[in-house]
Amino acid sequence: MLRPSKKLLFAIEAVLDIAYHAAGEPVQSREITRRQGIPRRYLEQTLQHLVRSGILVGVRGPKGGYRLARERRRVTVGEIVRVVQAMEAAEDPYKDLPGSPLGVNVVRPLWGELQEEVMERLESITIDDLCTKAFQSGLESEAHKAMDFTI
Repeated sequence: MLRPSKKLLFAIEAVLDIAYHAAGEPVQSREITRRQGIPRRYLEQTLQHLVRSGILVGVRGPKGGYRLARERRRVTVGEIVRVVQAMEAAEDPYKDLPGSPLGVNVVRPLWGELQEEVMERLESITIDDLCTKAFQSGLESEAHKAMDFTI
C-alpha cells in the first residue's frame, strides 16, 4: 500500500491549517501545534522548507507567523508532496538498494508509474478544495470565530 510519511501528512495539515484558520493574518507555529497536535520539531523544519519552496511566506515580528505565498486555489497538494519528497530524499533507505532483475525491470518501474498517477491526481487537488471539504464537514474555522463585527 502506498503510505504517506508522517512528515508529509504534517506538511499538508500545516498548510491546510494556515489556509483555513488564517483570516488574512499570519498563523504562528504554536497555534498549528495546538490545533493539529503536530510536534514542533517536525513542524518548524517543514515550515521552513515550505517557505524556501515558495508555498508559504514567513512573517517576522511579534504578530508574525506563516501565511500562504499565493491564493489557496493556486497551491496544490502535489506541490507540498514534492517539497516533502525532496526533504526525505536524503533519508531514503531504498534509494540505492540492489535488486533482482524482476525487481529492477518490472516491480520498480510499476511503482514509478503508480507514483506518477498519484502525483497527477494530487496536482489536481488544491488547498482551496481541502478548505471546502473542511467547511462542508462542519469544522469550525478560528478565522470565522475571531471576526468581530461590532461598530
